[in-house]
Amino acid sequence: MLIKKHIWLLCALCSISTLSYAQYDKHYFFYRGRQFLMENKFSQAINNFNTLIKADTSLYEAYFFRGIAKYNLNDFIGAQADFSKAVELNPVYTVGYHLRAATCVSLKKYDEALSDLETAIGLRPGYAGLYFTRGVTFLLTQQFEQSIDDFNRFLRYEPKSADAYLRRGTAYLFLQDTVKTLDDYNTAVLLNTFDPEVYIVRSRVYAMQGDHEKALADLNEAIRLDSTISLAYFNRALLRYNRQDVAGALDDFQKVLEQDPDNALTYYNRALIRSQTGDYHRALSDYEKVMEINPNNVLAYYNRAAVFIELSRFHDALRDYTKAIELYPDFANAYTNRSYVKAQLGLLAGAKDDYETAQRKINDYKSKMTDSAFSVYADTSKQFNKLLTLDAEFAKKDFNENLLQYRKVDVRLKPLFKLAVAKRLNTPLDKQYYHPALEQARRSEWLPLEMLSEMPASNMAELMKNDSLASEYLKQHQTAEAYFKKGMTQFQLHYFNSALNWFNKAIELDPNNAFYYLNRSALQSEMIDFIASVENSAQVLALDNYSVAGRTRTVTQQDVRMYDYREAINDLDRAARLLPDLAYVYYNLGNLRCLSDAIPESISNYTQAIRLYPNMGEAYYNRGLVHIYLREVEKGCLDVSKAGELGIDDAYSVIKKYCTKE
Repeated sequence: MLIKKHIWLLCALCSISTLSYAQYDKHYFFYRGRQFLMENKFSQAINNFNTLIKADTSLYEAYFFRGIAKYNLNDFIGAQADFSKAVELNPVYTVGYHLRAATCVSLKKYDEALSDLETAIGLRPGYAGLYFTRGVTFLLTQQFEQSIDDFNRFLRYEPKSADAYLRRGTAYLFLQDTVKTLDDYNTAVLLNTFDPEVYIVRSRVYAMQGDHEKALADLNEAIRLDSTISLAYFNRALLRYNRQDVAGALDDFQKVLEQDPDNALTYYNRALIRSQTGDYHRALSDYEKVMEINPNNVLAYYNRAAVFIELSRFHDALRDYTKAIELYPDFANAYTNRSYVKAQLGLLAGAKDDYETAQRKINDYKSKMTDSAFSVYADTSKQFNKLLTLDAEFAKKDFNENLLQYRKVDVRLKPLFKLAVAKRLNTPLDKQYYHPALEQARRSEWLPLEMLSEMPASNMAELMKNDSLASEYLKQHQTAEAYFKKGMTQFQLHYFNSALNWFNKAIELDPNNAFYYLNRSALQSEMIDFIASVENSAQVLALDNYSVAGRTRTVTQQDVRMYDYREAINDLDRAARLLPDLAYVYYNLGNLRCLSDAIPESISNYTQAIRLYPNMGEAYYNRGLVHIYLREVEKGCLDVSKAGELGIDDAYSVIKKYCTKE
């Protein structure tokens, strides 16, 4: 992101005056929180500022610093909320407006960003960083002349800022003034000789001008300075390919994939090269990777079909052309090629229909040359097997705009809560959940119990020791509690059938214990999940490649067999009747109803859990995922942000993937 590199957080941290709060503890938490920020320990910083805010909700700087921590964890929605609170409490807090503006830019709320910057400049017209941020905002909104004006102002204050020259040079480039562009890029190189970015940026201008020698020299220098920067290898691969250095291009693409193994665009380009050189089987492997990362990439299916034709696998080619047409019904070339494949298979009537359809699409295209949304796929003069650059038109439509930064995120609901044999958690007092029945259930003289979602790491020897203790106790005390604890130890050893038998015996002796039902429900659910894993089905809320702008599919449970959670839900309903104010029961109901596709009820259950236990980060996290599933992105991201604030570290990988608009 253009603005994130230069958000001036360090300046903001250093420019705040010494706090003059009366209580020493506040000084201590401010100091420790800021230290965590400077050490990039953002989750710990959030915990510190949470404590401060809980002690005094009027501390605007606590909200401000917590916003900085959230920003650096890519939680832009949460950061915006905290910066808003800071300026609400202190309406003349310039740096609060500045960083809220930077956050709005990250969220692509450009009008709000410009409004905040206007306010901040009115308060402190001599604050140079404001002009840099506004220059970037103007650049992103394609207001290039205004962007140049702001960078000019900034450079009067900071004449040695390589970043400003780079950004201003980019604005000149959009205005097609390559002379001024290169002048600014050259200055940036002189000011920051050891920054690989300046060489990468300048190399693209040289490449545009056809000066491949200089472009290659810049990319070589960038790689010399930083041998791990995948963008330099990617661009050099394209350059080498254009210079007919196929082996060099493949070598560079391999280096990209070594550092970024989920880079779909690199797999796609390498597949094209391999198919062009006759390496068909490895080309097919690369196309498979592209489709695994982005199942809706029309060009991957289209070009893979051509490989299948080369291998005389006409049925496979037919399937791929059909998929390409399904994704883009106006793809005339796909109809034309499918017509050929059908003819090869003897499907002459279908071949004729496809050929005629293609001709209609082409004629329609010619009458609508200005409509570029879909008609490009009807253009038979267009080549669809060219290598793609990061800014190619198809890269934006069919890949992801940030593929070189793309990482797979394994997004799963936080697991069910259950009583387990484990040491008592060291939870801060302000986050602890108190329920008298739970406290009574936790008491144990011979096996420590805790309510857990994520099971603690335990070695087999420890688990077997606990199971032996439970067996010894059971010999002397054939009580419901003894049966239950034996079931717990068997549960943790994954002896599911045995554990279920012990839980059943406990319930027979004491049918009014809510925790017995809660644990039996969790066990039944895990048994179903185990069966699902054996059958290669994922019983999770599977978030597919998702675009906040809605360009790709949202959440699906594709190819997932639905399993029956009714018995597990019935147990939780019994627990709810016995303990109607126990938060964990409603959280677990939320999970099982989500997996049973009862989404509205799931949200209601999570909400009830949060009402009973406002610090249950897992409930916010899971409710947030469900909202994202429903395309209610703003709600979902607010919930996931709150989960991160409450200590759920996984929240920030979800935020980065689904809640940012970079």
